[in-house]
This record gives sequence, C-alpha cells and structure tokens, in this order.
Amino acid sequence: MTSISVSTMFIPVNDPDESLGFYRDALGLEVRNDVAADGYRWVTVGAPGQDVDVVLFQPHGGRSQTEGDQMVELMTKGSLQAAIFRTEDLDETFEKVRASGAEVMQEPVAQPWGARDCAFRDPAGNMVRIAQA
Repeated sequence: MTSISVSTMFIPVNDPDESLGFYRDALGLEVRNDVAADGYRWVTVGAPGQDVDVVLFQPHGGRSQTEGDQMVELMTKGSLQAAIFRTEDLDETFEKVRASGAEVMQEPVAQPWGARDCAFRDPAGNMVRIAQA
C-alpha cells in the first residue's frame, strides 16, 4: 500500500511580518522561504526537523477582491482554525507564547477526548491550538 503524508498547509495572514513574530519567534518555527509577487508575500515556515511546510499567505494574493475580502472577514471573526501543533512540554510552550503577547483563548487544560491542550489567536485572528505530545 502506498503511504501518504502531509507536505504543505496554508494559513491566511494579514501581515507577514507581524505573523512571523508569532509563528517564528513565539512558536519557534524556522523560515524556509519568503516570496513576493504582485505586492503580496508568501512566507513558508516549518518546525525544525519536520518536513511539513506552513505557508503564511495574504488572502488577496492570487484571489479576487471579493474572495480575499471574504477570507479576511472569516479571519477577523476568528472563524478559521489554522493549525494544531504538538509540543513535549505544553506548560513551557504556553508560557513562551503568552509572553510574546499572543492572545490567549484557552489556558492548558485536559480535554474530554484525552488531549491536553491550549489555544491562542494569531495576529490575523486564526485560532492555533497546541497539544501535549
């Protein structure tokens, strides 16, 4: 049987530089690529040692004004869950991300389905969860 794995995921952001403060500086992801075209940027980040790329993209890049506006509206409302990350030490990671000034949505807690996790809102409004590995 052929195996399949995740290679790339996309997270919409308003401001790539502001988002790097969260994804690179607070979460510790490394920048792998930074591409600009037609006034927009796509910044690829990823966890060191993991072969999964996370592309931070501006909603209006490559989309119609209407589609970009709709995506921005969903982000602003906090309707989009961007990603769930894993960490070996949830409490330490939570404190590091909180110290960065990120908006806390949920402090570390044991969930009924067995996971222990927390949640933040990234600078664009996306919900990002972090679970204990």
